[in-house]
Amino acid sequence: MQPANGIHAMNLVLYLLTVLIWGTTWIAITFQLGVVPAPVSIALRFWLAASVMFGLLLVMRKPLWPPRAAWRYLLAQGVALFCCNFLCFYYASKWVPSGLVAVVFSTAPLWNAINGRLFLGRPIRRQVMLGALLGLSGIALLFLPQMQGHWHDSGMLLGLGLALLGTLCFSCGNLLSSRMQALGLTPWMTNAWAMLIGATILGAGALALGMPFALEPSTRYVGALLYLAIPGSVVGFTAYLLLVGRIGPDRAAYSTVMFPVVALTVSTVFEGYHWTPLAFTGLALVLAGNLLAFLPLGAKPAATAATAASAQPQPDARKVA
Repeated sequence: MQPANGIHAMNLVLYLLTVLIWGTTWIAITFQLGVVPAPVSIALRFWLAASVMFGLLLVMRKPLWPPRAAWRYLLAQGVALFCCNFLCFYYASKWVPSGLVAVVFSTAPLWNAINGRLFLGRPIRRQVMLGALLGLSGIALLFLPQMQGHWHDSGMLLGLGLALLGTLCFSCGNLLSSRMQALGLTPWMTNAWAMLIGATILGAGALALGMPFALEPSTRYVGALLYLAIPGSVVGFTAYLLLVGRIGPDRAAYSTVMFPVVALTVSTVFEGYHWTPLAFTGLALVLAGNLLAFLPLGAKPAATAATAASAQPQPDARKVA
């Protein structure tokens, strides 16, 4: 067995950054709801984040212009990861407590496995299916106390559906990032362009619908915008997608297992989320389901396509045809 080295230490740092930053962004999203329309808030967030990313590329003297073969992936990632994904989560947060939205998001590893099977031909292990059943059962228990007396509340049901759809879009963005990193492109470049594409699509749609672009001049809103744009987007997405490239989308998605613990703790403080025995049981099932689905049982997991690709010499991003 090889001793721990710098590569393993860096994976741990990326993992912890992702968990701590993204585990707290859910509550920051709720701070932006209200005066400014959600598409405008998201567009402003990613225009600001993309500007910082391009500035970092210039400072680091990294390539700015992606190869022609990457544009279709960048467009798809911009739509899936930085447009539809966040539209779903922002609107879901209007009706569902932020901690519970994070719980739904923690099913991302399951969607990654399913999408990996559909689009990349990766086999789905039996323990993944068992984990999926446990996770979905846990989500049902977590939502049960919230739904008591609200079974006819279309907003709560719509919020749950949007959170699930947003998680599916996030999973698609994972696979696209894995594909581009296999081409030799770094998340620094791909994030910058995909954020710009997603924000521009949202901004154009908001203008077409006549939505106002005026900022809410409150410390709460502006602080949330800056936190979501810089730590939440620049640092969080770069750390996560670097992890995707280093260990593959399935294993990188382990980090989402811990989001509910952080997010529900924050929701308890800021939103008055009330813990019940059912909620504790549900959270335990969600965590157990995700761990069962993706932690190896007695054998090393098979190398992912991204991991295998990273073991090969990578082509210069500027030379990819």
